[in-house]
Amino acid sequence: QVQLVESGGGLVQAGGSLRLSCVASGGTFSRYTMAWFRQAPGKEREFVAAISWSADSRDYANSVKDRFPISRDNAKNTVYLEMNSLKPEDSAVYYCAARSAVRLTRYTYNYDFWGQGTQVTVSS
Repeated sequence: QVQLVESGGGLVQAGGSLRLSCVASGGTFSRYTMAWFRQAPGKEREFVAAISWSADSRDYANSVKDRFPISRDNAKNTVYLEMNSLKPEDSAVYYCAARSAVRLTRYTYNYDFWGQGTQVTVSS
């Protein structure tokens, strides 16, 4: 069983930056595909970014591409989401997710483990 704990959320002005971290425990982190999703009030959870176990493949939602690079440090069991040029519409609870399969995917049902989420609020 894998436990995921996110951190790094907060309140930031539009145009600012935040870095989210997700620390994994209880499994072999380097064997998991990792992803970030987000959910705004009244909306469905949506895909943000994903990274393969070896970090040789990445996938991004169009809305965050070129603004939110995803990375990982397998030695630290941690995946990161660097959030730049933030917009009010980026406000949401951000969730870290893990799946034991190799292929990157944007679908929530493909992910086996989830964190509790961290709130990001961007003021205009």
